[in-house]
Amino acid sequence: MTDQARPRPEGKPWIMGIHAYVPGKSTGSDGRKLVKLSANENPLGTSEAALAARTALSGAADYPDPDAKALRQAIGELHGVDPARIVCGTGSDELLNLAAQGFAGQDEHGRDEVLFSRFSFAVYDIAARRCGAAPVEAPDADYATNVDALLAAVSERTRVVFLANPNNPTGTYLPRSEVERLHAGLPADVLLVVDQAYAEYLDAGEDDGGLELAARHDNVLVTRTFSKIYGLAGERIGWATGAPHLVDVLNRIRGPFNVTTSGQAAALAALSDQDFVARSRNHNATELARFTAAIEALGNHGLRAVPSKANFLLVLFEGAVSAVQGLEALGEAGYAVRHLPGQGLPHALRITIGKREDMDAIAATLRQLVERAA
Repeated sequence: MTDQARPRPEGKPWIMGIHAYVPGKSTGSDGRKLVKLSANENPLGTSEAALAARTALSGAADYPDPDAKALRQAIGELHGVDPARIVCGTGSDELLNLAAQGFAGQDEHGRDEVLFSRFSFAVYDIAARRCGAAPVEAPDADYATNVDALLAAVSERTRVVFLANPNNPTGTYLPRSEVERLHAGLPADVLLVVDQAYAEYLDAGEDDGGLELAARHDNVLVTRTFSKIYGLAGERIGWATGAPHLVDVLNRIRGPFNVTTSGQAAALAALSDQDFVARSRNHNATELARFTAAIEALGNHGLRAVPSKANFLLVLFEGAVSAVQGLEALGEAGYAVRHLPGQGLPHALRITIGKREDMDAIAATLRQLVERAA
């Protein structure tokens, strides 16, 4: 066969079904730089200790510790987890994808199913399709996870259930009792992945019990990230914990040097600076409450805030003003926020909690917009 007659390489059909992840924007349509409140980054930046550890390194020609031993030890000490039951990844995104790849796929009987709630993190759909499994969405309960709907959607082909708690992009939260009820209702051979990317923003006493479930059961994996409250999104560091056989599967298929030397050093230092974490949590709690109240005050004009436990607020546009109009007005005011029509939310904007002056400016811009339309 001549080269001209050869067909070109084509992606697998389940790969071609993926809609690539679209990150939050930081510029306007005209290229103008905007204040970026579209990616749930920490407005306080990064711990000085983490920055110092990151910049003090030498020896970039050497490979990083492939097992992130010092970092896993420190994570274990902070959270009361055996370091042998921890695996680190290139952000928690890598670990979420590995969880689907390691426990779901397709065979001669058909495609396995990966289950999650409607309005969940976009990576879950991608992770399912990437390994050839079928993504399955369960109905929500007014933008929150509906445990009964998830359990009703479990089938003989279900292999993995993803639960983001708090959830992205809605900010909603399942209490410990509901997480336990979800786990208790799943077959023992179904993996429950509790994605706790925003867990550090919860108040004391609001722990959903995911780490305890992962310590006690053979089918629970918990993932966390340094991208949010620790302010290390640029370094791409995450971790997961679960039963030894779960961690073993992830270690078999992760990249051999998947967490950089600078990332390990920065994360290790960030863990030691819990004062920075507390300041970030307190700032978020204060500004989230203020911004939520400002949006709720515009309820008569068609705006609604979905109750959030994360570092962002999902604002619903249910009146005369559309989310697209809100997006454009905020862009004109100098702010980039997240519009998510691809996730079934064309009528909503996800707005990261930023600095006080920025949240006041956003609230004022939206108030002026809806009042003019009244």
